[in-house]
Amino acid sequence: MNRTEQIKGYLKRLGDGESLENVKKDFVKEFNDVNPIEIMEAEQALIAEGTPISEVSKLCDVHSALFHGATKEERIAKAENEISEMKKYYDDTMKGMTKSAIADMRKDRESIFNKLAMISGHPLNTFVKENKAIQQVIDDIKENITSGHIDIKALKEKIYKLRELSIHYAKKGDLLYPVLNVRYKISGPSAVMWTVDDEIRDELSDIAKQLNYVDGNNSSKADNNNSADNNNGKSLDGKLIERIENVIKRAEEMIYKEDNILYPNCAANFTEAEWIGIYHDSKDYAVCLDTVSDRWEKAEEVENVYKPEVSEQSDKKEDVQNELYMAGGHMTLSQLEALLNAIPMEITFVDEDNINRYFNEGSKVFKRPVMAIDREVFSCHPPKIEAKVRRIIEEFRIGTLDEVPVWMDKQGRTMLVKYIAVRDKQGNYVGTLEAVQDMEFAKEHFVKLK
Repeated sequence: MNRTEQIKGYLKRLGDGESLENVKKDFVKEFNDVNPIEIMEAEQALIAEGTPISEVSKLCDVHSALFHGATKEERIAKAENEISEMKKYYDDTMKGMTKSAIADMRKDRESIFNKLAMISGHPLNTFVKENKAIQQVIDDIKENITSGHIDIKALKEKIYKLRELSIHYAKKGDLLYPVLNVRYKISGPSAVMWTVDDEIRDELSDIAKQLNYVDGNNSSKADNNNSADNNNGKSLDGKLIERIENVIKRAEEMIYKEDNILYPNCAANFTEAEWIGIYHDSKDYAVCLDTVSDRWEKAEEVENVYKPEVSEQSDKKEDVQNELYMAGGHMTLSQLEALLNAIPMEITFVDEDNINRYFNEGSKVFKRPVMAIDREVFSCHPPKIEAKVRRIIEEFRIGTLDEVPVWMDKQGRTMLVKYIAVRDKQGNYVGTLEAVQDMEFAKEHFVKLK
């Protein structure tokens, strides 16, 4: 039986309800240490054999206690020996290698991770800094609830602040897990850690709601006789304190898993182009715990336009070459045309020279004859409207306006017409978008709610 099968056996025993203490005794007899990648492989094997992801996720923290030690000090000490083994997904090429060759490989992997994490603005640099900020909030909460006299107001503030880890988790879930899973077939983090992320976030949200029932103007000792449901607003629920202790322990454990398993795996596998894409995509997320990402100069020199890697022999090469590439993705001209026609709005685009350039197809309340294409937009409006259209477009051009909504009744239906200034990435005016939407569906929806 290989090591992964043995580890899987320990995990199954835990899943069957056997105590951590009993399993750990047998584990210590067989193993001096364990590679975290082997743990991930064993978890993936269990999932592949039909074990529900929810069950594996429930045991995620127990697995960590078994293999990494039950205390923070043990985990940190063990990490010093494990860190070099976490840099690349464990594969068959390592089997049969000499100890010297494996040691050299570990040094190379450690060098990759450290180098990337030290680059100012690199996504790993930001992720690690966010974890330090999360750890600081956790330490503040622990200091408060173990002080013997809890500052309730400060506790509320720190719990609300800690909820910002959801931003960190969202970035991790959107930008790291899918790449590991789809491109590198490392499914453990996305299958297990992602579920734990959700549980931590949801628990913090519920705890924050429960804290609203607690008087925040006074300090308090935990009252173990109260429950969250009957809290009188003057004392802090002892059970709630226990929930807080449990969730911050899980959040702290997640920091360990990220810094020592997830990020090193990403560092060893992701290409520079992937990291650059992650850097640009990260800009769409809010700042987590005041940790503002630095500017990564190398990434700023590259436009964030996704281009799939297609070999010269690929059957898709011709299709890819004929596609339109944009910051948000790529598609064929026919796909783009179909997409624009599917949008439930009447769309008109007028360029910077006031020329009609595009109408989407379909039935329209405001008719748009094809012969109007390449004509000046003002020729499409009666004299009483033309002056207003000219004013709106001119203010778009000089930057004093960005959008003008106009509500009106047309043929007995409520319509919303929006004129929107279209600008390039440098903020230069390139034209005007007119979007017409039938709003009767919204009226019907809100009438039903009354």
